[in-house]
Amino acid sequence: MALKIAIASGKGGTGKTTVSVNLFRLLSQNSTDRVMLVDCDVEEPNAVLFFPDAVKEMSREVNQEIPVIDTAKCTFCRKCNEYCEFNAILVIPPVEFAEINPSLCHSCGACMVACDQEAIWVKDNQIGTINTYNNGVGNGIMEGNLKIGSAMQTMVIRTLKQSLPPNNDILLFDAPPGTSCPVVETISDSDYVILVTEPTPFGLNDLKLMVNLVRELNIPFGVVINKSNLGDRKVYEYLHEEQIAILGEIPFNRSYAVQYAKGEIFTDIPAEIEESYRKLIQHLTERVSVS
Repeated sequence: MALKIAIASGKGGTGKTTVSVNLFRLLSQNSTDRVMLVDCDVEEPNAVLFFPDAVKEMSREVNQEIPVIDTAKCTFCRKCNEYCEFNAILVIPPVEFAEINPSLCHSCGACMVACDQEAIWVKDNQIGTINTYNNGVGNGIMEGNLKIGSAMQTMVIRTLKQSLPPNNDILLFDAPPGTSCPVVETISDSDYVILVTEPTPFGLNDLKLMVNLVRELNIPFGVVINKSNLGDRKVYEYLHEEQIAILGEIPFNRSYAVQYAKGEIFTDIPAEIEESYRKLIQHLTERVSVS
């Protein structure tokens, strides 16, 4: 069984993906070449952008089964509407109208159970794609990519995780930002969660939300403080009070930020940044087996 490590944050912009890709690079160099980066931020997967030589090896559709009502058989009894917890079904008996909204449907199948007339069947509706890349690092990158307009992030993430190859020692899950259902789907079966935050009031507020979530899920975790030389000390005070491990501190470096904006964070890495990530892996190794 592969070791599953999720990298998450309560808010966007903390440096979660930066931490993910650097861990991926260093673990593949120093621990095992059987490590894969899994980009679960399906609304905007961007991990692969930092590997300009990455080659897409495979792409497959992610489809959702959407019920369709056959109005020739339908008696417009509205039982399907009553069974649907997501308000995805509209039935207007006086005008013999019945329709299912794909944007609201969760493919739970309740409407088909409710229908006594066998008037409901299903069709495939594409909600995203899963892409596999060979980037010359470890076992490469897999990403989910949500179709624009779809709200089925969780379903794409679930399918992505079910599609992972078995030949991995370590799986790194780059989670979506926030604490909503897509994040829970990403981290729920992880062996360890790395929470990335920043020493700002917003960073602290959203870190607390994320800490509550991982504690509710009963998953071991530690914190990485990005841009550690900016902001204030309140994040540190909170972590001390809650006895939460600080896995690493990554200082803000202007030249590194410029490289990030260009997608070139592996070019001329500042020594202090490289050292921070090496210490992070050392502290991580003390808590989970990454070799």
